[in-house]
Order: sequence, then C-alpha cells, then structure tokens
Amino acid sequence: MTQKELHNQRLINEANFESLRFVTRRHFLKDSITGLGAMAFGSLLGGCDFLGTKGTGVNAYNSNNPLAAHPPMFPGKAKSVIYLHMAGAPSQLEMFDYKPELMKLDGKVCPPSLLEGKRFAFIRGVPKMLGPQAVFKQRGESGAWISDHLPHLATVADEISFIKAVKTDQFNHAPAQLLMHTGGARLGRPSMGSWVSYGLGTENSNLPSFVVLTSGGKNPDAGKSVWGSGFLPSVYQGVQCRSEGDPVLFINNPKGIDKDMRKASIDAINRVNQESYATFKDPEILSRISQYEMAYKMQMSVPEAMDISDEPEYIHEMYGTKPGRTSFANNVLLARKLVEKGVRYVQLFDWGWDSHGTSPGDCLEIGLVNKCRSIDRPITALLLDLKQRGLLEETLVVWGGEFGRTPMQENRDGKEMPFKGRDHHAEAFTMWMAGGGINKGVSYGETDEIGYYAMRGKVEPYDIQATILNQLGFDHEKFVYHFQGRQFRLTDVSGRVINEIIA
Repeated sequence: MTQKELHNQRLINEANFESLRFVTRRHFLKDSITGLGAMAFGSLLGGCDFLGTKGTGVNAYNSNNPLAAHPPMFPGKAKSVIYLHMAGAPSQLEMFDYKPELMKLDGKVCPPSLLEGKRFAFIRGVPKMLGPQAVFKQRGESGAWISDHLPHLATVADEISFIKAVKTDQFNHAPAQLLMHTGGARLGRPSMGSWVSYGLGTENSNLPSFVVLTSGGKNPDAGKSVWGSGFLPSVYQGVQCRSEGDPVLFINNPKGIDKDMRKASIDAINRVNQESYATFKDPEILSRISQYEMAYKMQMSVPEAMDISDEPEYIHEMYGTKPGRTSFANNVLLARKLVEKGVRYVQLFDWGWDSHGTSPGDCLEIGLVNKCRSIDRPITALLLDLKQRGLLEETLVVWGGEFGRTPMQENRDGKEMPFKGRDHHAEAFTMWMAGGGINKGVSYGETDEIGYYAMRGKVEPYDIQATILNQLGFDHEKFVYHFQGRQFRLTDVSGRVINEIIA
C-alpha cells in the first residue's frame, strides 16, 4: 500500500472512529428498531415515540416548538384548568356529605359489617362511630348541603357541581395522589397537567403551559411526581413557582452575567442542540432547546405574572391575600392571573388535610376548622372573580383530595386518639367542579346513610380525568402516546365521561 493510500485509510479509520463515539447503546437500539432483539429490549428498557407523532387525533410533534398552541380533537368548552388539591384528604362528612343518621350512632361501637374483610391505614380493633362534627344547612336554590365550616363557599353553591360518590382503590396518600393525578398508583406515568400541556401547547409562549403552586408548608406525599412528565418529553412537566421570594429558583442571572450575555450563550447552546437533533432525532433534545428558550423568556415574564402586589385593594380584600407571603390565598389569586395570561393548567396543592386526631393541628374540631377557614374565602373569590371577568365558562375549576375519611373515629392499637379524627377512607368521598361547561347547582351521586359506601352515581379517578379531558376537547380513549410498544393514555383502560354533570 502506497503512502497516499495509507494516509487515506488512516483518515477513513479516524472518521469511522469519530462516528462510533456517538453510537451509544441507546442509539444502537434505536437504529436497530426493526430487529427482533431490539424489540425485546425496547419492551424491557422503555422507549419513545420514534415516529415523532403526538398520537391519534393530535397534531404532529412540532420540531421547532413542542409547546406551540394547537387545537384539541374537538371544540372544548374549557381552555384551561385550575385544579385545587387538598393534600391529606379532607373529611367529606364535615364539609359536603351530610349524614344525620350518623349522628344517631355517635359514640356507639362500630358494627362488625363495617370492619370484616376491610383494610384501614390505622384503625385496629373495634372503633366507635363518630357523628358529623359540623352544622350543615342547605344552600342556594340547588339546596346543596354545605357545612358552616365554609360560609363563603355556601354563597356560591349554585355555581358548583358536587360529585358525592367518588371511590378509589388506594388508601395511602402517595399512591392515591399518584392515581388521582397520573392515572396510576406507581411512579413513572405523566401527570394530567403534562397530558394537557402535551395536547394543547400554550397560548403564551413567554410562560409555561403547566404551573404548580404549593402551600401548607410541605409538598404532597407523592412528591414532585404528581406534576412530572413521566414518559412524555420533559418539556411537558409542571413548573413549580413560589409566591414568596423569587417565583422560580435560579431565575436571576448569575453575578457578572447580563441579559445580552445570557441570550448569546443560550443561542450558542441551542445551535449545537439543533445540530444534535438533526442527527439523532431525539425528542429530549427538543425539550432542552425549548426549556433553555423558555427559561430566558421566563426571566422577563414570570416576575410580572407572579406579582400580585399590583392587584387593586378590593381584590386583596376579596381573596384575603397578603403579597410577599406564601399562602393558599395568594396561590389562588396567582392561579387566576396565570389562566388570564394563557397558562393551560394550574395545579394547587395545599398540604395539611390529614385529620387523624393525634394533635390539635390534625383533629376535626380544630385543625380541619382552621384549614376550611384558610380556603373558604379565596376559593369563593376565585369563582366570583373568574365569573365577573367572563373567564369562568372557559376555566374548569376542580376541587378535591385523594380519598375521604371514615364514619368511625380513628383508633390505633385499639386506643382512641386524644382528639376527634377519622382514618383514611377509599370507599366514598366528595369532589366538585365549576365552570368550564359544567352544570351549575348539581349534586351527582349518593352515599349510604352513614357515608361509608358509594350507593348511586359512583365514579372513580379515571372518570374525573376523562371528564376533565372531555371539557378541554379530548376523547380520553383516543388521546394516546406510544411508549414501550403500546399506546398509553391518562385513563389507562378505564374511565367514562361524567355526562350527568356536563351542561
């Protein structure tokens, strides 16, 4: 071989070696997708939507902007969602599900029929029955039963559709929260907000499509997985914002970096990312590009969007807000501002609703009363404020917890708690919806005379999810994403739209 031929061969070898540096196991499996072995590995190790499509009935994946706005499958009555989750599970028996027969059983030994074959989180032995620890009245023209714990909400009862017989199959907080928000009790599935963001994109390119706000001092038991993107591209996960301090951590430029330098660095990084995407077609590269660009835009837009100090005084009085603090009231007002600016899905988690009766803070006679007081005024203000702005009909407001509470008093190791409390109860609890094309002044479903079982109009978390998607314009059975060799959907293989509450 001549010297020239040796030189050319060396160049070829170097080029081949350079190309092999990029052939990771992931890329090998992806390039070998037609092989039987790759199919087997793909089913075990997971995969992505290699065709780059958004699934049946949804527009193709936008390679320039995965968060670009696009229409749903059919015209939806709602454009956005505000989901108010009371983490810990509020007691329906002290708020919305009035049971006078339960009062007659107060203090009596629990019948064996309510215990045999049942599993509880904490109850052991034979507990005593516990009557309602609140005074109930029928409210508005609809005659909905609402307790005196919620005097402000009682004034807007005719705007609300109560779902009185929700049932779940999980009685521990984390899996029940995951089931409610991701359609599965185990980690790894996309949250409902991520599905909505994936399906609709955003109407405001300067703000995230999916925003999360927390209050109560802690995140929900399931952690950030309840607003994660699961197997969807990570650009669709929820962005957690704060009502105190910087609205988003690390939103400010580091010392010595100005706006122009930040923009130039992001442009340079994204040019490299665009070249990588052109080569490998990995949707996560698009996520990185979008997230870099979104982060830059958020530096300009989020501080203004998350600032409630510019709201008029009558609004602060209406909501009970105090700018600069972390509170549920502040978060509710922020939710209104965000949907007004085009955010698709705003998720509020308020921690502290676990009424076991072990201390004053988690008992029915003190802790629950205080929690009700903290949400009553701002939620009522939210419904009235959205209505007066003409936004309620296009904003779906959802309220609820992950399960309910037992009609018997909690005991542990056969001993009663020092205060009055109730254990976790998966058989029946109450949720409600308002706005977004939902019927007004309706109570759907019914529990038995002591609130133990769902007797009529029973619904499950999948039905709640199907109804939310329906109001946004999606058929929950066709709104899918290809992953691990099958089409996944939020509602898994279950769910029906609750047509009885839809206007």
